[in-house]
Amino acid sequence: DLSVARVFEGHMNAVKLVMLYGCERLREELARQVHDGTLLGVWGADDPDDPIRIERAGDGLVLRGAKRFASGLRLVGSAVITAGDGDDLQMMLVPTRDDARADPTGWRMSGMSATQSGRYDFNGVKLQDHLLVGKPGDLLAEPWFEGGIWRYCAAHLGAAETLHSEMCKALSARDRHRDTNQQARIAQSAIAIETMRLWLRRCAIEVEAADAGPDKAALSLFAREVTANECRRIISLVEQSLGMAAFVEGSVIDAMRRDLSLFLCQARPDAKRAAAVDMLLARSTLVEEL
Repeated sequence: DLSVARVFEGHMNAVKLVMLYGCERLREELARQVHDGTLLGVWGADDPDDPIRIERAGDGLVLRGAKRFASGLRLVGSAVITAGDGDDLQMMLVPTRDDARADPTGWRMSGMSATQSGRYDFNGVKLQDHLLVGKPGDLLAEPWFEGGIWRYCAAHLGAAETLHSEMCKALSARDRHRDTNQQARIAQSAIAIETMRLWLRRCAIEVEAADAGPDKAALSLFAREVTANECRRIISLVEQSLGMAAFVEGSVIDAMRRDLSLFLCQARPDAKRAAAVDMLLARSTLVEEL
């Protein structure tokens, strides 16, 4: 389920960011929340008409503004959000349990509806200084920023595996799995899945190593390119194999196909490809040597 995967990846991202950059008091507070079953999130997209600002108020802080595309509305108990722009983004861990502030009506996408995404209004929310996560700019540090995208690529891979499995089951049920054209599609799909898995396994091992350097981020960026291309290949193969049966409303295949197509658009893929190439050229090397 890609919606579950998306929300869970956000939870893990929030935990990692606080453990990397939060003060000891905040890390302990986060540990208590996780132990008590709180679901966390990372909400980065500002409402374009009301971006997040931080104001000093007495001995604390007050937030102004709102976030959009916030996944897990009314499910996420605390979220890492950002204020500012460019290289000076300031992270903070903010309670998000006020359901009256959540507005899911802005999510009009054809996929990923079960993520319960939408707008969350932070106007007037008060914070203490220890809820600030690191210093401005920490969010963009590598290899954990772009390098961390291997995690949501793993969700994409899981969706592709589901599509492959459902395609094989549907073809077998119709006794079409021995057709040479269908066998060619099954083989191409299986190879695409293993290609993604090998890339992402390498990323998971090397990016998350204790001594990983900033250049490892390029590895995840290239893996994202591979994952997106191979997922789109599998979507196309499934549609060719099953025809109109791949578009039946309410079916696993149709839901996964729509969800994955939307999820692959996250986020700024052209810019990520360009960043990967820049890193590679700066090193004058091959991907295998990153």
